[in-house]
Amino acid sequence: MGMASGGGGGRRRRRSRRGGPINEINMTPFIDVMLVLLIIFMVAAPLLTAGVPLDLPQTRAAPLNVDTKPVTLSIRASGQVFLGETELSDEEIVGRLASTAKQGFDERIFVRGDKKVDYGRVAQVMSIVTAAGYKRVALVTEPDQR
Repeated sequence: MGMASGGGGGRRRRRSRRGGPINEINMTPFIDVMLVLLIIFMVAAPLLTAGVPLDLPQTRAAPLNVDTKPVTLSIRASGQVFLGETELSDEEIVGRLASTAKQGFDERIFVRGDKKVDYGRVAQVMSIVTAAGYKRVALVTEPDQR
């Protein structure tokens, strides 16, 4: 008799467990979503770095440590100048820099020139920027792979 009632009592406990609240969280869907997001951001991050595709020259200079995102002017091989992805004429460069630069003339301005662009064109754009009063103008290159 004791066994028959003991077996029935165990069954009741099991049934009450199934109908009661679940105390644990299934982490598998959460981990799956996080891994998918990680892959998406790893693929998308390199695409967000520069607006205009250029073939930059390679040098052995060490990369600069920059806390804030600098204003970047890009010069294509054809000589076209871009601020972000917007094409600018030489007359528009200073006006657009003034509206974009949050720190005024102390803003860091990066000039990215394609390695096939005429050196005189790069110097011309840099002179337009420095003549406007910007003091922190730098050229951007790729690290040397050798």
